[in-house]
Amino acid sequence: MTLDEMKPGQVAEIIDVTADGVLGQRLLDMGFIPGTKLHIVRNAPLIDPVELEMKGYHISLRHSEAKEVEVKAV
Repeated sequence: MTLDEMKPGQVAEIIDVTADGVLGQRLLDMGFIPGTKLHIVRNAPLIDPVELEMKGYHISLRHSEAKEVEVKAV
């Protein structure tokens, strides 16, 4: 399952970041590290963004970026 498929209120654990290049490095720099837990705050169904809470702060990602983060529901 990828991050963009999660529903608001769900908690997930990051399994892998599949993005390469600049986007992959940016996600890793922002804390998207395997084993990290996060909480989905909002997920716009048709247009961006996906808002989540991770490590005490809020992050908004485009759906195209969220598709590059594999997660499992906790």
